[in-house]
Amino acid sequence: MCEPVGGRGQGTLPGIRRGLYPLIMPSSRRRFLKGLATAAGAAAVTRYGASAPVAHLAGPGSAPQPPFRGIKAGAEKVVDGVTLCWCPPGRFLMGSPAAERGRRSDEAQAEVTLTKGFWTAKHEVTQGLWKRVIGPFPDRLPSAEFGEGDEFPAYWINFDEAERFCSALTRRLHMSGALPPGWDFRLPTEAQWEYACRAGTTSATSFGDALGAAQANFGGGTNDRSVRARGRSREVGSYPANPWGIQDMHGNVWEWCRDYYHAQLPGGTDPDFYESKGVPNRDGTYSRVRRGGAWIEEEWACRSACRLRYERTGGPTTLVFALSPSSFE
Repeated sequence: MCEPVGGRGQGTLPGIRRGLYPLIMPSSRRRFLKGLATAAGAAAVTRYGASAPVAHLAGPGSAPQPPFRGIKAGAEKVVDGVTLCWCPPGRFLMGSPAAERGRRSDEAQAEVTLTKGFWTAKHEVTQGLWKRVIGPFPDRLPSAEFGEGDEFPAYWINFDEAERFCSALTRRLHMSGALPPGWDFRLPTEAQWEYACRAGTTSATSFGDALGAAQANFGGGTNDRSVRARGRSREVGSYPANPWGIQDMHGNVWEWCRDYYHAQLPGGTDPDFYESKGVPNRDGTYSRVRRGGAWIEEEWACRSACRLRYERTGGPTTLVFALSPSSFE
């Protein structure tokens, strides 16, 4: 169920797909962000990664100009060359039903209400955008083996680097005047990510209960990881959009969320586990959540409800982020 508020009705290769969809939101409700994470898709103004960053209002007395808010789900806005899609306030059932194929034990369903609308990036943050905002890549460079070029998603990005991207993008656009005062970019919460990914759908993916090769970049057709590893990321926007116009929320590269991993989905009103650490890893560290699956993963990992953490003992941090903006009114 998805209903507008007030209306009716981790190994060497496994982590290669982390990204973010940053959001735009009010600073009275946000922590100061350091960057951006896994792809987005779709990260809002936070990939996903899949694809994106989130846009928020920045404090008392600084309400954004009404025209900056979206009017209907999927409405698009371009900010300094970054295309954003509007996700309106609403209610939805987060997680997966017991009978869903590929379901994991940490996906028990919970009702969520998002009282604020937000912008999410149309697709994952690209290598070209990363270079324009940050400059050099922080660690391992993109390669032809995994997908290289300005229209490919950025990857080999860890959580702190993803947050740093979000902060840098916010400063850049505030200084240029492209982003109104009171709005900033950040990674989406798990609830925002899944809400944007589902876009009103209740099936395993936004395309239905089965995912096909024409709908997303994932390692379908085999459970042999060595065969799947021969693939690579694809240019953002290469696959169809979900009902709200957002692309690459399923597959391509993993996308960072701002929440720490908890064994149970949050539920409730505007849930945010940015500061609540949750379940520790085997080495005593704590992981943020990644979403959306990747080109190397099987179909089950690309479902709307699938959530994984990243344990450092599992191998190097390899990820892509999605730029997903979210605006809190």
